[in-house]
Amino acid sequence: MSDMTSSDRRWWALGVLSITQLMVALDATVINIALPHAQRDLHFSLANRQWLITAYALAFGSLLLVGGRLSDLWGRRTSLYVGLTGFALASALGGSAHSFTTLVTARAVQGVFGAVLAPAALATLSSTFSDPKERAKAFSIYGAIGASGAAIGLLLGGALTQWATWRWCLFINLVFAAIAVVGVALFITGDKRTHDTNLDVVGTLLGSAGLFFVVYGFAHAVNTGWANYITWGSLVIGVVLLVAFVRWQQRSKNPLLPLRLLINRMRGGSLVALFLTSIGIFGISLFLAYYLQGTLGYSPLRTGVAFLPLVAAIALSAFVASARLLAVSGPRPLVPTGMLLSMLGMVLFTRLTPNPDYASNVLPGLVVTGLGLGLIFAPAIASATAGVRLSDVGAASALVNTTQQIGGSMGVALLNTIAVSVTARSNAVKQPALSQSAAHNYAVLATLHGYAVAFWWAAAFFGVGAVFTFGLLESGVPDQDGVPATT
Repeated sequence: MSDMTSSDRRWWALGVLSITQLMVALDATVINIALPHAQRDLHFSLANRQWLITAYALAFGSLLLVGGRLSDLWGRRTSLYVGLTGFALASALGGSAHSFTTLVTARAVQGVFGAVLAPAALATLSSTFSDPKERAKAFSIYGAIGASGAAIGLLLGGALTQWATWRWCLFINLVFAAIAVVGVALFITGDKRTHDTNLDVVGTLLGSAGLFFVVYGFAHAVNTGWANYITWGSLVIGVVLLVAFVRWQQRSKNPLLPLRLLINRMRGGSLVALFLTSIGIFGISLFLAYYLQGTLGYSPLRTGVAFLPLVAAIALSAFVASARLLAVSGPRPLVPTGMLLSMLGMVLFTRLTPNPDYASNVLPGLVVTGLGLGLIFAPAIASATAGVRLSDVGAASALVNTTQQIGGSMGVALLNTIAVSVTARSNAVKQPALSQSAAHNYAVLATLHGYAVAFWWAAAFFGVGAVFTFGLLESGVPDQDGVPATT
């Protein structure tokens, strides 16, 4: 490896970090398709099934800020080793589980180490690529993988479940982690602790608890609705704790989240873009999967294959447009355009019908939305982590991941509630006596109406995102926060 140039090492490092990002990104959906099979094997209830998703989201979402700061304190390479090893061991535990308790514990532990891994990977990428052209290309690849993770997870989960067993939806992480650990050893340059400070214990407790209650409140709303007092109680407690967290960060000598990261206009616009996109993108990963499997009767594997045009469109948009234009134009022309394209894609999905016409009903929306997402993720993530002090790169990366996690949790709760309530109201309308087939057709139409209203809401989020990002983002390369991002 001694004759390898610094440039070669950087691009190999990007490959390693992309594998890491893919493992974390797809793990949110790869398990979804396996859940019915795991439920049959381990004999747990339908109500408990949701906990296999919630346990991961709670641990991951509540600990991201801590994980980001740990990567600043430990160094990126150490955090990558810890995150990859822990994630792999948790996946092995889940894949070999013979009880619900073991499986849900493994999912929670996956979330813990995922919270260490995700910010460390993004921080390493941010500090590795400083040249504007190289940075634009690297973040386009990284962002495309992140944006495609949910769709790839559905495809991989369907293939593994159909051809092997649901347990391989967890065991597959051992393969990814092993490749990534070797890659970290070979291509990720070792770094030292950036400063000899201690972790902000009070900030850690306030921030983690606040994020926990916010994520739990949104997750609880999915199952119980918005009228439940536990839902609102959790959200209120979470907001109060996060306000206290911000106040404490203003006084802390070693803040978990340096507030100077939030006052940069370019970074603020990028975080708004990621937050609103994470809300809106939920409509694709959930409602389309429901539609393809529940309404059209697709198998899990065929459902995953049906999402491939979305992945291709994201890749095309990210590599052709974002990678070439970001270093020249900055994020302002790209992100609002991506928001408008994604909004149009959501509008196209409001036209879904019970007829199994994939080419006319589904494909156009997937392609248009994919082109939009490719213009959003790479520029927004690159701009949100650009110009950050070396000692704050981990914290800034954690802020990016936290924003996406909270947005995704909010999207799950809000859009799912809208779809379910609209469907219920449609079914509640009194109809004359119908035959069994006519009643079934009416129920299907009611469900599709619920999806359509939810897609309209998702389109609205993208539309709001277009306005906000056009106003907040700037053209050109982001300003530095006084200190170069790399040394």
